[in-house]
Amino acid sequence: MRYLPLTEADRHAMLAAVGVSSVEDLFRDVPSAARRSGPVEGLPNHAGELEVERQLAAMAGRNIPAGSVPSFLGAGAYRHHVPATVDHMVQRGEFLTAYTPYQPEISQGTLQVLFEFQTQVALLTGMDVANASMYDGATACAEAVMMANRITRRKKAVLSGGLHPHYRDTTKTDAHFIGFDVVAMPAAPKGGEDLMAQVDADTACVVVQNPDVFGHVRDYTALARMCQAKGALLIVVVTEALSLGLLTPPGEMGADIVAAEGQSLGNALSFGGPYVGLFAVKEKYVRQMPGRLCGQTVDADGRRGFVLTLSTREQHIRREKATSNICTNAGLCALAFSIHLSLLGEEGFTNLARLNHAKAVQLADRLSGVKGVEVLNDAFFNEFTVTLPRDAAEVVEELAKRRILGGVPASRLFAGELPEHLILAATETNTDSDMDALTKALAEVL
Repeated sequence: MRYLPLTEADRHAMLAAVGVSSVEDLFRDVPSAARRSGPVEGLPNHAGELEVERQLAAMAGRNIPAGSVPSFLGAGAYRHHVPATVDHMVQRGEFLTAYTPYQPEISQGTLQVLFEFQTQVALLTGMDVANASMYDGATACAEAVMMANRITRRKKAVLSGGLHPHYRDTTKTDAHFIGFDVVAMPAAPKGGEDLMAQVDADTACVVVQNPDVFGHVRDYTALARMCQAKGALLIVVVTEALSLGLLTPPGEMGADIVAAEGQSLGNALSFGGPYVGLFAVKEKYVRQMPGRLCGQTVDADGRRGFVLTLSTREQHIRREKATSNICTNAGLCALAFSIHLSLLGEEGFTNLARLNHAKAVQLADRLSGVKGVEVLNDAFFNEFTVTLPRDAAEVVEELAKRRILGGVPASRLFAGELPEHLILAATETNTDSDMDALTKALAEVL
């Protein structure tokens, strides 16, 4: 049985209507290098449903899930314990209202959750106002840069060498199609970059990350003042939301916009997604903020209620005047984030952050005792970078054979650069025996 409702005559009629001769012509804007020339290797042309399930299960079995072995993976996606209550709560009927809250009278559960989520994000980041979420941290970063361009009417963004390469590349992609310039600084595993030297009259913003991709924790207060003195905005990216439980929030440092990844709270690694982007700004810039904003009001009877207050996206009436092409918020992931944070409470969130830092310090101390291993960081949260006496990617592969996920080689993120640098993260999920196993195996491999 073929699940294709259209006949060849239907296809020819549709192609003729849009003025092309073949389906392939529809993909002419996709570079040939990005196209697959034939079937996916190793898969049969067709098979029964049971056979397909078995083959896909066998392929999936080649993966090593982070929860099944000692794992020290980080670099933008972190393994934390998600309470079972989160999964239970997200399925409650109060939250199973309309997908998009166009009609507030039947979407109160969704709207209240988003209102509470915004409040939590604003508190965590130290900013005036937060939106109802973005797709993920990388797209939030790109949207922050575009927002800075609109505010300043300038067309240049300076990206720190400590910014996660996935965030940098996402921003560059938007820049290519929208028409702003990006100055991406070289990888900075030891810091020391002079970002202000790149700021001129055309600079809309400077983008930094804290902790950065190498785990360094920095104070950007002075940088914020210098940027704003030159008419540029400071955008602070946070890939590990849990760090906001211990570090000075970006808003207190003077950040104009904060773009963050909220996966650490309520959301599992899930082999890369879906995740949830956090976005917060100073109040004076709220009209240029992408996405949507939920607000609190009262109904005709004076009862507390929630509405969609601001929605400057491409749908509704704004169309081409919209501030963003983000079509929706990551509602389910935002709900899980908000429930997890509510379960922790302020004290629990801070304690969890302290535990993560303590685990990372413990791991760094152990690894620094391995011959040939050097910890680069003077200060870090739950992630740091070490240098090894041999290729880190090869070391990681050897560790994987021993059923240990020993971190992320920097060369995997930076296109072959920094081959001897290894980025490791330790969270509350790592036990003493996990650390012992890594330390012993690393010493053997080296």
